[in-house]
Amino acid sequence: MDADELADVRAAYDREVRRDARPDTADARVERAGAVVRQTAADGAGGGGGGGAEWNRVIWSDLDEETADAEIAAQVAYFAGRGAGEVEWKLYGHDRPADLGDRLRAAGFVPEPAETLMVGRVDELAALPVEPPAGITLRAVTDEAGVDLMMDVRAKAFGTERPAMRHLLLTLLREEPETIAAVVAMAGDTPVSAARMEMRPGTSFAGLWGGGTLPQWRGRGIYRLLVAHRARIAADRGIRYLQVDASADSRPILQRLGFATLGTTVPYIWTAKP
Repeated sequence: MDADELADVRAAYDREVRRDARPDTADARVERAGAVVRQTAADGAGGGGGGGAEWNRVIWSDLDEETADAEIAAQVAYFAGRGAGEVEWKLYGHDRPADLGDRLRAAGFVPEPAETLMVGRVDELAALPVEPPAGITLRAVTDEAGVDLMMDVRAKAFGTERPAMRHLLLTLLREEPETIAAVVAMAGDTPVSAARMEMRPGTSFAGLWGGGTLPQWRGRGIYRLLVAHRARIAADRGIRYLQVDASADSRPILQRLGFATLGTTVPYIWTAKP
């Protein structure tokens, strides 16, 4: 993509995915509150971090040097008043004011590692000539057993347990199956990699999440396979772009596949004091 196309795509992403965001689940609520768009988890407590889960979070903001501190304080007060345990404010590199990250830290938010916001054209990615590595088959996730396979991969690949993520996946599969496509790469009966794609109605973008692979299975093309697999599903749905918040490990792979960089993003997490 040239600079003009990247600018147009970023503007569309800000508009469709952030400013006009839709709730992650039917029970969550997204609302415009002053100069921010925020999501409130169904039970108020919510969780923090992690792409697409039903978190209390600020998704978009339109702030300047004069309004930023008061708006940050207002959002902290709002979520604290609801008994939220954690709140994520996802800061993008082009958000304003330029020192918004410093202002969030001063208000008690803690930054997590930066990621690269990348986007690729679905028609090009769906045409990738990818064959499964020897001994690997793909299993679509449609039920609780499949979700448990995904959670097993995540625990072994990243060393973390995510009960909230399990709950979200089961909720989406049960209540909004058209918004999610999840897949597990199997080596015989052993799950070795897993990923999902989230598709919100009315947007040109689908988000790729997960992509965790067991260490001993990395470097064999499984990540590439899962990207192409999801791109073909997106193509069948008429989606134009795939979006990824890429880690340092996945960024070079995505670049080789044709993804372009829109900018950076850093999750800032506020945690309620006990």
